Amino acid sequence: MVGMSAIAWWPAFSLGAWGEIFFDDLLALWAASTAAFVFVLVERKPVGGRLVRAFLLLLPSLWLVLNFVVDDDTQDLGIAILDLIGIAAVLVGIPFTLWVLVRIVWPDFAAETRRGTKWLIVLVVLGVAIVSFVLGLNQEHFLTCGDFAISGNSAPPGCTPGEG
Repeated sequence: MVGMSAIAWWPAFSLGAWGEIFFDDLLALWAASTAAFVFVLVERKPVGGRLVRAFLLLLPSLWLVLNFVVDDDTQDLGIAILDLIGIAAVLVGIPFTLWVLVRIVWPDFAAETRRGTKWLIVLVVLGVAIVSFVLGLNQEHFLTCGDFAISGNSAPPGCTPGEG
């Protein structure tokens, strides 16, 4: 739960502060989901459930491939489809990839953890992501443009002028 929250906060914050999720977060998701995809393909479980998980783990790869295929000059529908797949890759890909990675690292997680505890984990991580998004939306109340500059980030729109 702690690790998942630590991973989920920054993409949610950047979405709130800048209105987008940065390429390095998307490529980190792609790398983790690709590794998890390979693991799901070779694990010794019935094929049916593995295929659904494998497909969901390929969403970030689909987004990446479409970025190569869809021309930057494409208007309307092509860009809209690319954006929708990017959003799906983030909304489905991040939590699902984290969940699969937890099950890889802790194989007995499903058997050892009660259903209520699993829901608690999901709610805490979701809560941290939502609060991080809201903090990003309201960053001008507790951070300055200098805070972003000193951390190596560009200043988001509406940041409060000042030193970090």
